[in-house]
Amino acid sequence: MEMSIQLSRSVPPAALTLALLMLGLTAYGGGGDTPARAPAPAPANFYYQTKTPYAPQQDAATYEAPPAGYSTVYTELMARHGSRGLSSLKEDLAVYNMWLKAASEGALTDLGLKLGPDVLKLMKANFLLGYGVSGITTPGYGNETQVGIDEHTALAKRLLARNKSLFDQVVADAATSPRKIEVVTSGVDRAVDSGAFFVKSLVASQPKLNDLLVYPAAPGPYPVAAPVMQPAGTDRFLLYFHKLVAATDLVSNAADPLYQTYQDSQAFQKWLKDADLAAKQAAILADPAAKTAGRAVLERLFTKAFVDKIESGAYSFANTGTFTFTSADGKFTNTLTGDGATPITSAAEAASRIYELYVISPAMKAEAGTDFTPYMPLEHAKYFAFTQDASDFYKMGPGITEKGSVTWKMAQHLEDDFFNQVDAIAKGQLGRVAKLRFAHAEIVIPFASKLGMKNVLAQVPLASLYSYENNPWRGDYVSPMAANIQWDVVRNASGALLVKMLFNEKETDFKADCDGARYAAGSHYYDYTKLKACYGHTPAP
Repeated sequence: MEMSIQLSRSVPPAALTLALLMLGLTAYGGGGDTPARAPAPAPANFYYQTKTPYAPQQDAATYEAPPAGYSTVYTELMARHGSRGLSSLKEDLAVYNMWLKAASEGALTDLGLKLGPDVLKLMKANFLLGYGVSGITTPGYGNETQVGIDEHTALAKRLLARNKSLFDQVVADAATSPRKIEVVTSGVDRAVDSGAFFVKSLVASQPKLNDLLVYPAAPGPYPVAAPVMQPAGTDRFLLYFHKLVAATDLVSNAADPLYQTYQDSQAFQKWLKDADLAAKQAAILADPAAKTAGRAVLERLFTKAFVDKIESGAYSFANTGTFTFTSADGKFTNTLTGDGATPITSAAEAASRIYELYVISPAMKAEAGTDFTPYMPLEHAKYFAFTQDASDFYKMGPGITEKGSVTWKMAQHLEDDFFNQVDAIAKGQLGRVAKLRFAHAEIVIPFASKLGMKNVLAQVPLASLYSYENNPWRGDYVSPMAANIQWDVVRNASGALLVKMLFNEKETDFKADCDGARYAAGSHYYDYTKLKACYGHTPAP
């Protein structure tokens, strides 16, 4: 492995050499890595929030059976990608630069001495993430880990098991009356790969399903004046609506059905620059409790004098520097330079960066083998989980009451798509047996708000600040890794349809206003005609 380092402030050569020797590295090539410590068993609540590795939330044996006379005729899903590595070279490099400075000054505690080597192992694993793994499009940051691959592999198996009679019949009729499985993704590697691993698992269980897979043409192409073609099976308007941009997605014709989705995306992106959002985000880490928790985390790793320099502003750090890592077989090399846009200017900010490494490490146990629990005691993990939840709540969750639906209105197109698929079944159009969609937390979270789920759509007035005491919204409930929303559709002999929703594989109520659409009191099945009326859905032409 080769590594070049560019620090934001000079580090004495002798101290840098000492730090590198502690890592088992040299500045010019290959030292051996120290053996990875086995991760400690995770506590029952480890506060990983939206980075929580996925687990189904209900035993399938306890699912409510369809009412007498009804059988499953269709199923659809929208899932977040599986557990991944870090999205880019950000928190890891900022923390590593802070650690290097402390090492150069002899300002590390015994525990702190171990932090740098673990951060470097995590960095290396992210630089090389996915190399040599069949099904990973491009190795590096942002890819699914083995945990994520396993999550979607198992999710597919459970979908088949839950709808066994449906898919057995589909396979039996494939030669004479083929019903297709539609697959769409956001087009981003980790979502594309998640879909591929999911489909691979379906086909491994039922090989004949392979011939039934379809990847529809992407919408558009857009912009009309200079079209950008998207691969088949890609739908950014449906599954990447939070980041629609003029260069690839501009919809200029107000009569276009996707015009409103584009406009809603622009409104959301404007919201991300809103002064009220910035004020809420700043208030989260400005709370005295954040400073207290930050110092508590840092003083276990660094001397008090070093932490004081961070708090006073004498020291600040960022994700600056260039690193190169090469795979063990020498066939893949990745060089990246930090952009300096992830700062550390306070103890609270520094601890929040370490928290980001803590929450990603369970997903990377096979690739990095690092254990960050010693650096983030549970009481402090809980606090920084709160800061992360608060940030996500305002950024893309229910948010501020006075801002209306700006954070979830863009999910209307996805909601309509779920209903449109069931409308087709209601019309007797049985050409599709399933629609599988693969996306991101930024899609799951607004969609859950748009559906009005309990413990999700709970806004906070501008004059108040989100807290665990005044709001039920939690990132690990709404969007853990591989989070998913599924609708199962059942039909009787007269053609009446009922719909049941599963949220992270738990039978979940539609919004409270739709209680009158339940098939029976306490049932999770809803009369489809009443349900779509409750949501104000108008069938697509």
